[in-house]
Amino acid sequence: MAASRPGEPVSRASIGEWLREVAADPSRRGAELVIESGRTTPAALDADADALAHGLLDLGLVPGDRVAVLSPARVESLQSWFGIVRAAMVEVPLNPAAGTTALGWCLARSRARAVVCAPELLDTLLEAVAQAPADQTADHPGTQVEVVLLLPAEPGDDPGDEPGDEPGPTAPTPAPGGVRVLPFEQLRSAPARPLPTVRATAPAVVLFTSGTTGPPKGVVLSHRANLNLARRTVELMGYSPADRLYSVFPLYHSNARCCSVLAAMEAGAGLLLHRRFTASGFWEVCRREQVTAFNYQGAMMSILHRQPARDHDRRHRVRAAFGAPCPPEVFDAFERRFGVELTEIYGSTEVSLVCEMPPTGRRVGTAGRSSPQYEVAVVDDLDRPNPPGEPGEIVVRPRRPGWMFDGYDADPVATRESWRNLWFHTGDRGVLDDDGFLTFLDRVKDTVRRRGENISTWEVERVLAEHPSVAQVAAYGVASELSEEDVMVAVVPAEAGRLDPEALLAHCAGRLTSFARPRYVRVVDALPMTPSQRVEKFRLREEGITVDTYDAQDAHDAGGVTAR
Repeated sequence: MAASRPGEPVSRASIGEWLREVAADPSRRGAELVIESGRTTPAALDADADALAHGLLDLGLVPGDRVAVLSPARVESLQSWFGIVRAAMVEVPLNPAAGTTALGWCLARSRARAVVCAPELLDTLLEAVAQAPADQTADHPGTQVEVVLLLPAEPGDDPGDEPGDEPGPTAPTPAPGGVRVLPFEQLRSAPARPLPTVRATAPAVVLFTSGTTGPPKGVVLSHRANLNLARRTVELMGYSPADRLYSVFPLYHSNARCCSVLAAMEAGAGLLLHRRFTASGFWEVCRREQVTAFNYQGAMMSILHRQPARDHDRRHRVRAAFGAPCPPEVFDAFERRFGVELTEIYGSTEVSLVCEMPPTGRRVGTAGRSSPQYEVAVVDDLDRPNPPGEPGEIVVRPRRPGWMFDGYDADPVATRESWRNLWFHTGDRGVLDDDGFLTFLDRVKDTVRRRGENISTWEVERVLAEHPSVAQVAAYGVASELSEEDVMVAVVPAEAGRLDPEALLAHCAGRLTSFARPRYVRVVDALPMTPSQRVEKFRLREEGITVDTYDAQDAHDAGGVTAR
C-alpha cells in the first residue's frame, strides 16, 4: 500500500487505502465523529466500509458503477461513502431538498444504478425515477436506477420508534419501473470476497454544482483530489488530535466532505457535523461541544456578527475558522469580538484552495495569494492577462498533479469550454493587485450591463450591506424597457418590516456611481439560499419585478414613493 509521507499531498493512495491507514494509527483510529445525533470512529468506519463494499458487489454492481446517496447527514452517510469507494465504485451524493425535476436530472446525468435513500425521501426518489423515462432525450436519457437501499428510520422519525428498534423486513419492496427497494442493512449480510484494487487517480465522487446559473453540472473528482484537499486543509489550519472541528454544511458539498470529515480523520481530530446553521445557538453549541475550529461560507459570518453582543462572546475554545467570504467590514471586528483567527480561501468544487490567506501576511478584503498548488491569472475576453488592478475573469491551472477535477460528468462540451487555452475558467470576476492578492468581485454572469456599463453586483451589495437597516442583500439585473438591464436588489431588513427604500438609495449617493445605483428595491423576509449559503439569484431573477417592488424611477416621475 502506498502510504503518504508527512508534509506531502496524499496523492498515491485511494480513499479506501487511506482509511485503512487511519484506522491502523493509534493516534487517529479512535477519534470521535459525531454526525447529527449518531457517532462513529475511523476504526468503525473501516470495518463498515468492508462490509458494505461486499454487499454492493453481491448485488451485482461492478467497479466503476455509480451509487447515489440521498439522505440528510447521518452516520450511514459516511458508511455508504466509504463502502462505495472501497468497492471501486463512484459515489454521487445528492441534495435531499431537491425536487423531483432536479433529482431526476442528476440521477440521469450520473447514470447511478443504485441509490442509498433515507426513508422520508423514498417517495420523492421513486417519483423522480418514474418521471424520467417520459422525458428521454439526448440531454436527459432517463435514469438507470435498479435498486434502492433504504436506510433505517432514525429514532424520533416516528412517534412509535424507539432507539434500538430493529430495521424492517428484508423482503424486497415493490416500486415503479421494476426498481427494487431493499433494506440498507441487508448489505452487511453478504459474504466476504476479495475487494478490487483502486487507483488514486480513479474517480471517487461526482459532486453536482449548485445550479445557481443553470442546470447543475456533475464535477468528477478523483480519490487523490479529495485527499489532497483534506491534507492541505490540515496543514493550512494546523489541525491536530487536540482539535474538534464543527461544520453545518451538507455532505454533498466538498467543504464538509474534504475540509471537515476527511480533514478531521487525517489529523486525528474530533468532528461535529450538524445539518443546519442556527445563529442564535451557534456559540452555545461550540461551548457545549468543546469546538476548536469551524468552517464558514456565504453570509454566515455577517449573520453571527449581527447577533446581540454578550459578555460571554469569547467564552469558548474556538481558536480558528476557515472559509470564505467574510465581508471586509466584518473581518477585523469579528476576530476581536470572538477571539477567533480567520483563514480566508478562494476556490470551487472543480479547483479547491486556489488562493489562501492565513492570519500571517494577509490583506483583508482579498482572498489572499495563489496557493502552492495553483497558478492564478485574471484575463480579458480574449484570454489575455490583465495588468494588476484591471478586473477580468479568474483563471487557474494546477502546479501539481491531482489537484483539480477530471471534467464535467457526461458533458464534454462544458468541460472543453471551461478548460481552454490551458487554463480552467472559473466563471468568476476578480482583480489581482501588484502584490498578487486576489479580490473576488462576482460571478461573470452576475455582472449587470446597464447603459453600456458593466456593474459589479458585489460592489452594490457591499455598499448596501453597510446600511444599519440591512441584514442581507442580493443585487441582480432585470430587463429594462431601454434595453440591457436595470439594477434590482432584494433586501432582508435588520428589523422585520422596517426598511425605507428611499433612505437606502440615498445611502448610495457618493458610494456608488450613478449608473450602478439600484432602480428597484424589494423587501423580503429571506433570500433563497443554497445549502452552502450562496444566494440563488436565478430564483430572484425569475420572480422579477413583483407588485411590492419599489421603483425609484416611478417614484421620481411621480414626485413621491410608489410601488410597482
